Amino acid sequence: MKIMVTPCDGIGPEITAATMEVVEAANKAFDLGLQYDYEDTGFASLEKYGTTLRNETIERARTYDGIILGPQSHMDYPARDKGGVNVSAGFRVKLDLYANVRPARVRPFLNSTAKRMDLVIMREATEGFYPDRNMYAGSGEFMPTPDIALSMRKITAHACERIARAAFELAMKRHKRVTAVHKANNFILTDGLFLTQVRKVAAEFPEVKLNDYIIDAMAAHLVRDASRFDVIVTTNFYADILSDLASELSGSLGLAGSINANAETGLVCAQAQHGSAPDIQNQNIANPTSLILSAAMMLSWLGEKRGLPNFEAAGAEIERVVDDVLAKPATRTRDLGGQSNTDAFGAAVAKAIKAEPVRAAARA
Repeated sequence: MKIMVTPCDGIGPEITAATMEVVEAANKAFDLGLQYDYEDTGFASLEKYGTTLRNETIERARTYDGIILGPQSHMDYPARDKGGVNVSAGFRVKLDLYANVRPARVRPFLNSTAKRMDLVIMREATEGFYPDRNMYAGSGEFMPTPDIALSMRKITAHACERIARAAFELAMKRHKRVTAVHKANNFILTDGLFLTQVRKVAAEFPEVKLNDYIIDAMAAHLVRDASRFDVIVTTNFYADILSDLASELSGSLGLAGSINANAETGLVCAQAQHGSAPDIQNQNIANPTSLILSAAMMLSWLGEKRGLPNFEAAGAEIERVVDDVLAKPATRTRDLGGQSNTDAFGAAVAKAIKAEPVRAAARA
């Protein structure tokens, strides 16, 4: 099993190093047979090749089973025509990693705004309000005059149908509830098309209860009582905002794992939900939990899709150990009130990984 690793920008190299220590511990404990190749993206690639994301990197990524992608400093990149390509968008769109899966749950031993919550946001990641991924050529955002700026949104039936299907399939494994989020009262055609496709897919899953909320109301309901929700499905922009809100309600954006996946091609990319935090880079104080949990999700996804119980067990074990380490105040990172540095946290998680869960699963 081949994994491409690209640390990217800011705190990326630090949290990637901590994550890889954990992944390698799971690799040995569960006999995963992982092989890693490192690739430059972001500023490292810009310096070497004149672009933050080379086409060669994307084409090479197609030959891998999984990708571990560090955070990017896109706001600091030069203009696109000067090599400043959105790395995250490049991977998602060019590799068609349409399902951005973002879980958020409360851990009772950590301070959190939400009292109870265990949900997953299914985010469509290849179109929507994002101007760098809704045109065949050029950008969907432009200025016809110096004082007018326009931005186009793209919503397709195909993209809506497949993210809806992914949401309902996931709900069947959870609590059989899906909430569709939209603004169809204003975006009558685009969000209307999204709702039509969600309801079309819902008819194939009669066991799953479907409801829907307007985006602004949904934000209020999440704050009021996030425990009401199971699987939330929505378009790119809405899901981006709601997933950050849900993660912060759970205790910290630094706890938010995430994958981008395509069940048809079998490719999956682990990516922390947060940004590159350049203000704290090279200080060894960043919380690597989000990328570690993203890597765990990647392993679990590969195990489920390819029928590899040791991969599923490895992913579950990493999640279990992360919770154990976070439960001890002394081993938490500083953003959570602890004293651990980035590398110390990764080392603590890696050291605690045991292979017993896979043996227990085999006996069952």
